[in-house]
Amino acid sequence: MNNHFIENIKLVYPDLSIRDYYLNEIGQNNDVLIVNNSWVFRFPKYENGIVNLRRETEILKYAKGFVTTPIPNPVYQSFEELEPGKVFTGYKLIDGVPLWKASLMQIKSDELIKGLAFQLMDFLIELHSISEDKVSGVLNLKTSHPHVEMFKLYDKIQNKLFPYIRKDAQKEITHSFMTILNGEAFTNLKVTLIHGDFGASNILWNPETSKISGIIDFGGSGLGDPAYDFAGILSSYGEDFFNMCINLYPNGNEISKRVKFYKSTFALQEALHGIENNDKQAFENGIKDYR
Repeated sequence: MNNHFIENIKLVYPDLSIRDYYLNEIGQNNDVLIVNNSWVFRFPKYENGIVNLRRETEILKYAKGFVTTPIPNPVYQSFEELEPGKVFTGYKLIDGVPLWKASLMQIKSDELIKGLAFQLMDFLIELHSISEDKVSGVLNLKTSHPHVEMFKLYDKIQNKLFPYIRKDAQKEITHSFMTILNGEAFTNLKVTLIHGDFGASNILWNPETSKISGIIDFGGSGLGDPAYDFAGILSSYGEDFFNMCINLYPNGNEISKRVKFYKSTFALQEALHGIENNDKQAFENGIKDYR
């Protein structure tokens, strides 16, 4: 399969010298190939991933003018034949390793931990400064209010997942959605550009310097609720680090209720992804606590 990816890269970029390559197994939606230990090539696994990759490429090219933290810069791309295995983007490998929760817990200095929180908030403040008005007419992004999106998500969960979920868990899910959607949590929400999957695997750091070295995988990026990115932080690192971050973000406490709600939907979203893309592992991972 790797050879197939390489052949397709060479078809589009015959002058690119490829000395070595290997498949990086991380990636739910894309096959990720590391070329010459310095380039990352991403190939969507599914047809709907092709649309997402094209959108992601446009967003990255636009967002790099606003954020100072390193993000992928797609240098190579192919959208000529729109089928999995032939569509790809390639960008320079960003140095660093994922900032896993275990790594964060091993840092003994409160100052270093706070420094990481400051860097992550600098990135989110810059990214979230890209309002819906700014991208209108520049990026072809569909705008649907997060409140509407959550109603749609609940509808999908009911129709596609409830048959696999035990009755008491169904009631809990319904209560959670109805409480937040019929309450005031979504009032005064300003839609901005968001990362959309702001968790540990996509936050790179340098353990030697305790500095954030880059943010990757903007596949879930688009116009949305800034609180969604904080749900990634809460899910990845727990309450203490989340509280440190939210206190550094302008009016952060106003979005906390939505943050916790979004986090509660993550496993269900993974199960949905599994059903919709015939990914049994993702379905099992997401549904296991609800059976």
